Amino acid sequence: MRAHYLEASGVRPVPADPRGVLAGTHYLDGDFACGEGAMAAGCRFVAGYPITPSTEIVERIGRRFPFVGGIFIQMEDELASMAAVVGGSWTGTKCMTVTSGPGFSLMMENIGLAAMMETPVVVVDVQRAGPSTGLPTMVGQGDMMQARWGSHGDYGVIALSPRSPQEAFDLTIDAFNLAELYRVPVLMMMDECVGHMTEKVVIPPADQIEIVPRRLTKQSPAEYLPYRADESLVPEMIRAGDGYRFHTTGLTHDERGYPTMTVEAQQVLVRRLVDKIQKNAHKIIRVEEDQTAGADVVVVSYGITSRVAQLGVEMARERGARVGTLRLVVCWPFPEARIRELARVVKAFVVPEINFGQMSLEVERCAAGRAITTGVPHAGGGVHDPEEICRAILEAAR
Repeated sequence: MRAHYLEASGVRPVPADPRGVLAGTHYLDGDFACGEGAMAAGCRFVAGYPITPSTEIVERIGRRFPFVGGIFIQMEDELASMAAVVGGSWTGTKCMTVTSGPGFSLMMENIGLAAMMETPVVVVDVQRAGPSTGLPTMVGQGDMMQARWGSHGDYGVIALSPRSPQEAFDLTIDAFNLAELYRVPVLMMMDECVGHMTEKVVIPPADQIEIVPRRLTKQSPAEYLPYRADESLVPEMIRAGDGYRFHTTGLTHDERGYPTMTVEAQQVLVRRLVDKIQKNAHKIIRVEEDQTAGADVVVVSYGITSRVAQLGVEMARERGARVGTLRLVVCWPFPEARIRELARVVKAFVVPEINFGQMSLEVERCAAGRAITTGVPHAGGGVHDPEEICRAILEAAR
């Protein structure tokens, strides 16, 4: 079945390059599966700096890239890694970098640059427990708000959260497709558990994988303006070296890409950067629901916590609770409209996450007092005890 964002976009996808598709049934951890997803998606340039628990992604890519025509460079740090993939994307190459925790923080300035320059790239953050160096080899989900608001200023962003190695493969392809559709940095918010767990991963043949190609302009060099957008709000791109004169910058700019230091230019540009995600949010948002109709309580979760939460939900159902689940597959943009709809008919939301309350704040904001929001925090280093989630559900259902 075609991905919902492809159906909604009207873009005609192309089959994957067979060189990057290791078709078959495999036994892979989430990091390796993510690397395979990147190669299947057409990624051919990766720059990164080693950091646990993401390093296995580039280890896999480093071994496989010579056979698929890709280039991997180990950079001197995460700032340089992010800068390298932003530059690489302007050659027409699909690019990715990977990191965790402290490295994600270091990448934020250049993630903002990618947003301002409207550069399609994928950033994989395999989350670990923080703050600072924290617990480098142990799980966390504390980067979710940083993913949305980490760089300064206003811009739209897309972030996905896999719950299994299979989804680490599938959603990495989606991340590259969404980056191309909306010309934004797309974030893969994995976590250490998903990155290091090993499960069956089915990789389909190349002709069954749908890839969004780079949207290159058909306009002549005389006609083309790098930042002129149509009703989609997403400008067409060119490749450096194709004979087009263009300018791109992190400064506020006009349709030519030239710095334009006026209030009017800022309003036009930043409004479009935000609107191209907000106005297309219904095409991008993806959630999975179970038994929300007639529920008193809805458990909202993402990543590895969604798997642990399911055990708590089943325990609560056995004790008579009417509880449904809503899993965030796409975390940003946030499914505001669906939370508001549910808030009119349920008593409460329960939001377990491996932090001290990040996405729970979004649930609470959207519920707007119509339903109670109860967070189930965890400092990281491990996952929740399902019994703890069960107790929160039963308490909220009273």
